[in-house]
Amino acid sequence: MKADIHPALHPVVFVDSGAGTEFITRSTMTAKTQRDIDGVSHQVVFVDISSSSHPFYTGKQRAISVAGRVERFNKKYGVAKAE
Repeated sequence: MKADIHPALHPVVFVDSGAGTEFITRSTMTAKTQRDIDGVSHQVVFVDISSSSHPFYTGKQRAISVAGRVERFNKKYGVAKAE
């Protein structure tokens, strides 16, 4: 392997703001905020979605009612119903 071509890894805490969970790992990402965990300074990176809040991993899908949206579209743009 060539020397000095790989980015530096830092201890990082990824904080899921939606679920309130934290993942401690290493990453090349840096942040302005830091937190000491067990005497080690970790970068704190806030994320909107992680495996603890994404519907695919949690199994909680949101059902979206399409019927009302279609009717509003047809009413707005004057689309006649096909019979």
